[in-house]
Amino acid sequence: MAGHSKFKNIMHRKGAQDKKRSAMFSKLSREITVAAKSGMPDPDMNPRLRLAVNAAKGQSMPKDNIQRAIDKASASEGEDYEEIRYEGYGPGGVALIVEALTDNRNRTATNMRTAFSRNGGNLAATGAVSHGFERKGMIEYPAAAGEDETVLEAAIEAGADDVESTEDGHTIWTEMESLHEVSAALEQALGEAESVKLAWKPNLTVDVAEGEAETLLKLIDALEDDDDVQTVWGNYEVSEAVMERLS
Repeated sequence: MAGHSKFKNIMHRKGAQDKKRSAMFSKLSREITVAAKSGMPDPDMNPRLRLAVNAAKGQSMPKDNIQRAIDKASASEGEDYEEIRYEGYGPGGVALIVEALTDNRNRTATNMRTAFSRNGGNLAATGAVSHGFERKGMIEYPAAAGEDETVLEAAIEAGADDVESTEDGHTIWTEMESLHEVSAALEQALGEAESVKLAWKPNLTVDVAEGEAETLLKLIDALEDDDDVQTVWGNYEVSEAVMERLS
């Protein structure tokens, strides 16, 4: 799950996420294999693979699993996956972008259409909502990484574009092309990040009321439960009070 900036107000769902660890590892492995096939099977020489490996490490994926996924690409084993982006609307007019890796486009499209229609949403054409987002680099640190001012100074020094700090942690935004350079500089100043990835950042966000928020979370759960779905991004904003009631 990846909403806009206040990702942490969805943390009550972590318990459910933990139960999906096996499925998560499968998705991470798929991304690593696809990334390794797209270029060199060496993270130091392949930026996309480096991102995938870092994401896997951030989820405590065992090193053996990571290496197996890379080796699978080197041996040209496994399925050939196609990258597809789906776009649509959820309850309350929320815009959603779904990133998928699939070996069967028809199956995935049917699953996406079903998930949206059964949970108060509508699947739209590619490009229907992505114009309201920016493709950015996103680096996340826990609150323990430093005081807001300390992180802000480090981010400015590293060449980041923006920093959003809450009591739960820090989200640092960069230009897509400078993600690796900025994250490397931040690692020198703040240590290893929780996550480093490319993200869809909304230009405007939508406040979601309690009734619609409940349906929206069910929709996002349904999308994330699909084996082909890698990430779900949205422009929703749900208040802490509503999240507490829903949890």
